[in-house]
Amino acid sequence: MRISKKNKHTVDYSILVLDDDQSITLALKSYFEASGYRVDTSCDPIEAIDKIKNDHFDILVLDYLMSPMTGDEVVSQLRIFDKDLYIILLTGHKDLAPPVKTIRELDIQGYFEKSDRFDQLELLVESCVKSIDQMRTIKKYRDGLNAILDSVPMIYQLQPLDDIINTILTQLLPLIECKDAFVLIENTQLSDINMTDKSIFKGIGCFNLKIEDFVRVLFPDLFDAIGQVRLEKRSVNTDEYLIVPMVNENSESLGVLGIKKEKAPINDTQIQLFEVFAKQAASAISNAFLHSLVNIKNQELTQTYQKLRESYIQTVGALRLMVDAKDIYTRGHSDRVSYLGKKIAIKMGKDDDYIQRVGLSGLFHDVGKIGVADDILLKEKHLSNKEYEEVKKHAQRGANILSAISFFDDISVIVKHHHERYDGSGYPNGLAKTQIPEEARIIAVADAFDAMTSERVYRNRLSLDDARNELVKGKNKQFDPSIVDVFLSLLDDYEQINADIKWTYEEIDPSHIHMDY
Repeated sequence: MRISKKNKHTVDYSILVLDDDQSITLALKSYFEASGYRVDTSCDPIEAIDKIKNDHFDILVLDYLMSPMTGDEVVSQLRIFDKDLYIILLTGHKDLAPPVKTIRELDIQGYFEKSDRFDQLELLVESCVKSIDQMRTIKKYRDGLNAILDSVPMIYQLQPLDDIINTILTQLLPLIECKDAFVLIENTQLSDINMTDKSIFKGIGCFNLKIEDFVRVLFPDLFDAIGQVRLEKRSVNTDEYLIVPMVNENSESLGVLGIKKEKAPINDTQIQLFEVFAKQAASAISNAFLHSLVNIKNQELTQTYQKLRESYIQTVGALRLMVDAKDIYTRGHSDRVSYLGKKIAIKMGKDDDYIQRVGLSGLFHDVGKIGVADDILLKEKHLSNKEYEEVKKHAQRGANILSAISFFDDISVIVKHHHERYDGSGYPNGLAKTQIPEEARIIAVADAFDAMTSERVYRNRLSLDDARNELVKGKNKQFDPSIVDVFLSLLDDYEQINADIKWTYEEIDPSHIHMDY
């Protein structure tokens, strides 16, 4: 990450230096501009706050002792409207630094004792840059997964194969930001279908040719790349083209999906998203093949749909982890809600299918929050009416995501109604009592209990006794009283339940972001 000053170049990171001593700001500006950073300066805390409100900065380097505001007071005001800014505090002496508790509460990434040498400060800045890179990668990947999920319902619709392929190409272009794309299918499954041409080629842009014309214009390097992808079932990234294999759930190669690159290079995140999309596209085409067979066996169709379901679960699961990654205070929440929901269902004597249905609903109950802006989800103060209306949309959005394929019909209705209230004052439909699916009433209790007993950015966790009392108060209002009673009986053995709840959450690093399905 260190940038050689001998070979400096502009990097995509901006720094604001705030110090009431102009000699310090000028020295830091000169030092970091020599490393290629974009640097602005200010000697006035109030002016600096306005700069950050009106312009984008990645990193703020500021002095602690300033007038008319100290550094921690500046940060406190900044955190009201900017949660993402990385902050390094400068001190004249380490004994003058604010307490560690204050640094943590204000989410300050570090502090630096002033000296004539800036190399240690540069290491702190580089550490911030690495974190910024990770968060940018996570956002790109999250947004890409979101785009794929939005496209999945369209490409999975049972429609003529030509229409499916056209839909795949149309959905691909904005995902990879390209103008020219093609699908080439050459598969043994086609021999069982009444088609005059066993090869299918469809293209958009410069590839909008018939199969025989396409073969004539293939340059040797492109032809070689397509053959390599087909044989080795791995992506090939050349100077002009990116080509990925279309492999179904049975590891059968259906063909390839390719794009012609624009001027901008294709990054690793886009390649990974392209590969995820190609697997979803291959699944959709396999599905179309199977429905085109006249004498297909019911068992084979069931197995194929099961694999499609598992593939979609993994895609939605990846999105769920992205929701968890937004906020350290809610990590593991969905896993705990799933666990507690299943414990309630077991205590109620439900069968295995019912218990598994509740467990899946708990895992995915908040997946719709992927569409809620971070500054709303992470807000420390009360939400405005407009912000609360945005949050409320996550129940319906989660149901929409899960409804993309029919396997999730029974899960999606639970996710949709897990914020309904027993007295009818909930959302999205204001259902009451037994109008609310019983599984959703179970998730409502488990969700509320875990939220109350977990640390949140806007409040501290409640004690076990206080959480019990809140559940009792909510009977016949927010919660089904019979389900609350069942859950309260489980809490008699709360220490054992708490010990049994185990989950792991791996900090997301760009090198780990790869969906293997």
